[in-house]
Formats: sequence, structure tokens, C-alpha cells
Amino acid sequence: MKLLITRPLPDAVMQAAHRQFDVTARQSTLPLTAEDLRASLRDFDAVLPTLGDLYSAQVFADVPKPRASLLANFGVGFNHIDVAAARAAGVQVTNTPGAVTDATADIALTLILMTARRAGEGERLVRAGKWQGWHPTQMLGLHVSGKTLGIIGMGRIGKAIARRAHHGFGMEITYYNRSPAEPGLPARAVSLTEAMAADVVVAAVPGGASTRHLINAERLAEMKPGGLFINISRGDVVDEAALAHVLQHGRIAGAGLDVYEHEPHIHPALLTMENVTLLPHLGTAALEVRTAMGMMAVENLVAHAAGLPLPNAV
Repeated sequence: MKLLITRPLPDAVMQAAHRQFDVTARQSTLPLTAEDLRASLRDFDAVLPTLGDLYSAQVFADVPKPRASLLANFGVGFNHIDVAAARAAGVQVTNTPGAVTDATADIALTLILMTARRAGEGERLVRAGKWQGWHPTQMLGLHVSGKTLGIIGMGRIGKAIARRAHHGFGMEITYYNRSPAEPGLPARAVSLTEAMAADVVVAAVPGGASTRHLINAERLAEMKPGGLFINISRGDVVDEAALAHVLQHGRIAGAGLDVYEHEPHIHPALLTMENVTLLPHLGTAALEVRTAMGMMAVENLVAHAAGLPLPNAV
């Protein structure tokens, strides 16, 4: 079975794949090009793609009878794959849920603390040699303990964020979810408007057409002036221009982002703001986590090759 792996993966994952399949592994860390995408469907039995490999409806339309019968996505998010078009072409899609939950929740708390306590700004001050020493009113930020956290999306990751914030920092949890959810700790299900009015707001919804620009100018206007906005979901969940606008005009206190609407490109205004924490999509960037994700993708591939039910079909 010929398998294309579209990006370099941890060694243990590559070894596991080579034991099972005839592997072609791209060495580039960049997404597949338009021609690469089409060739992957024509020339391989299965593909292990990841974020940025844009399998759009047009790609499947251009390869109406693909040789590939499985896209074993590396990552829990799969909004870069048109799943309906894939299914219509006879291509199944899997993902890697579960493996990413705790690591992504950790990055949410990292962004909350960095933004609230002005850690990025402080480090830049020290590295620039401009720090003149401690004084009582130096770089005063937000004390997060006991504050209200509004979580937009109470899935696996939202629940993991809630546990950390409630048990670790005594935060009061409100959340908005499109379907009933049981967070497993004291938390109030509220409207999206009320969730946006928390001291700190975290977007943790899946990507896709239904959540694109869920956080827009109207929603950002519902935040309190001292509020912090954090995004660890997908970049296009947020209207980045609208976020830049409210920050520029001081309508919210700050933001922390790990994902971007036009990744890796970032709205220029955000790059200049001291009250914005910007991370390079580090949500799952730990070796053991990326290895677990890759092994899950390989398990999906092995099941597919054996004609067994897919463990993580989407």
C-alpha cells in the first residue's frame, strides 16, 4: 500500500509507518501545493496530511476517480479537508482526537497567564536592556485567580481548560456550547453574549464553515473593557481585522493567539501591539503529543488497509 506522508513527523511515527507501508515522505515543512494535492490523490493509496494541506472540493473535482481511499489527517482539526467532497469521491477521512486535548488546554492557560501578567511585554523589555529594576507600580496586569472565564465551545479541550482554570486558579466558569454539555465541574451554561462578557474569553470551538468569524465585531463589542480574548481553536473562527480594531481602540485589554486567520500571515496591527501575545501555533508542540497523534494516524491507516472499522473516522 503506497502512503504519502506530507510533512516530517517524529521518528517513532515514521518508523511505524515504514514497517506497514511503502512510504513516500516529503521533507518540506510547507503545505502541499495545488499540483501536489492532486498528485497525492492520483498516485497513492492513502495520504497522511495535516493542517494547511487544502483538500478542497475543487481538488476532488479535478481528480474524480482518485486512487487514494483514505486521508488519515494528522490533527484533530480537519477544516482544511472538504469531507463531503472526499466522501463523494470515495475517500474516507480520519483525525486524531484525544491526543491533543491536554496539550492544547495547556497552551490556553499559557496564553491567559502571559497576556494577563504582560509576560511577553516584560521579556521584551528585559531583552532590550530597558528594565530599570522593580518598583511597586511596574507593569501591573490582571490577577486571574477568582476571575470569570467564558469558554466558547465545551468539547474535550474546553472541558480541559475549565478544569485547569477552576481547580488551579479558582476561576468561575461560564460557557457557551451549541449542544448540551456536561463539563464535570461547577460551570454555568450561558448565552454567547454572556460568555463574551467574562473577564477572560477563550475560543475553543472546532473550525469549519459553521464557526467561521463566530467571533466578529458584534461579539467582540460584548466584551468588557478590561477583558482578555484568547484563541486556541482555529484562526478563521475570529475576524482578525475586527479583533485588531477593538484592540487598537482600547475596547478590550488584550489578546492571546496561537492560531491565525491567514496563517502563517498575521494582521500587521497585531504585530505592533504590546498587549497581544502571539505564539506560532504551539498548541500540540510537545514530542510525546505529536508522537501520539502520529501513532493514532498510523492506527487509522492500518485499520483501513486491513478492511477494519476506522478508529477515528470523521
